[in-house]
Amino acid sequence: MGVGLFVGVWVARYLGPAQFGSLNFALSYIALFGSLTTLGLDGIVIREIVADSRNTYGILGSTLTLRIGGAFLALLASLVIIHLIELNDPMALTLVSIVAIGLIFQAFDTIDSYFQSQVQSKFSVWAKNVAFLVVAGLRILLIYLKAPVWAFAVAGVTELALGAIALWVAYGMVGGSLLRWRTSWKMSVDLLKQGWPLVLSGMAIMIYMRIDMVMLKLMKGDAAAGLYAAATKVSEVWYFIAIAIVSSVSPAIMRSRGDPQLYYDRLRTLFSVMILISVTIGSCIALASHRIMELLYSAPYIAAAPVLAVHIWASVFVFLGVAQSPWDISENFLKLALYRTVAGAIANVVINLFLIPRYAALGAAIATVVSYAISSFVANAFDARTRPIFFLQLKSVIPNLQSMEDSLRRNA
Repeated sequence: MGVGLFVGVWVARYLGPAQFGSLNFALSYIALFGSLTTLGLDGIVIREIVADSRNTYGILGSTLTLRIGGAFLALLASLVIIHLIELNDPMALTLVSIVAIGLIFQAFDTIDSYFQSQVQSKFSVWAKNVAFLVVAGLRILLIYLKAPVWAFAVAGVTELALGAIALWVAYGMVGGSLLRWRTSWKMSVDLLKQGWPLVLSGMAIMIYMRIDMVMLKLMKGDAAAGLYAAATKVSEVWYFIAIAIVSSVSPAIMRSRGDPQLYYDRLRTLFSVMILISVTIGSCIALASHRIMELLYSAPYIAAAPVLAVHIWASVFVFLGVAQSPWDISENFLKLALYRTVAGAIANVVINLFLIPRYAALGAAIATVVSYAISSFVANAFDARTRPIFFLQLKSVIPNLQSMEDSLRRNA
């Protein structure tokens, strides 16, 4: 992530806000169709291989066939829709067409699912990191060669292609062969039946996370999208902290479910830690936003400082949402999580429609913070099943709330 931020900043400085915005519009637009390629099958494939290892080749072959079909469907849909929008921007159309090709190579992440099922994710990490580092060097070379913006889109597709090839090679190194994979019609139908709710969930998540960039481009142009992309690169780099912490403590929380007192004490502690970390990060970044944008991106991106100062506060609600995931899984409330995500996606689109025309990139940042708050925090208050979590989150935001409750109870 450090290398990615460094190279990303270098590319942004070279391209300038307008071209950087055009490139990020293409990436965000194609990301909206990514769930049609993955088909929500990652966890399902892993589970099926673990449960029925004798049918591994049938599961993998059927998954790859489905994903390749989904990739071509996503590619076709993305190109048809972008032309229906009647976007009078030849460069944006070119970039979208190039980036869309990468959807096909994402289908080969099926090999990664196999490695995860065998607890051999190190091979996937090596494969993806080799591809990333090679293309990071390629991006730097493109800057020195003063390459056009479309060359950076090609570099992105090249990274996906090299990642797929590296996964293929790694699979061969452990004795595997794609030639042994076979497609089963029955297995394919069964996988689709299990995966379609996750396809909808994936689409909602992508709308939730990427629609602001697309709307900015369409409503305010490339420069606004470029400023917003630059700010979010700095803001979102911190999200890995939440994922790392929750990944570490989730087993302990899930194991304690049989003891309600310990279970909710651990959840409350986790929420409090998340608030402490995210508010500290938000405060530091918001106060130093002008200096950060000046140092990282140079003068053309100074206007993105207020965007960063606002967008960084979305991390508070991202951290709370990630911290809630062990509880959602333990209580089997994944459908409720989907509903919250859909609510956040709808809120994001509606608020963007009102704020982007008035405030451009700053309006998109405000919409992101509000929609994340709705999805990860406010929505919990509207369902009796998630209301206990809402109050735990509220107590982590207002540390003395418990003592206030006790005082009111004594006075009553």
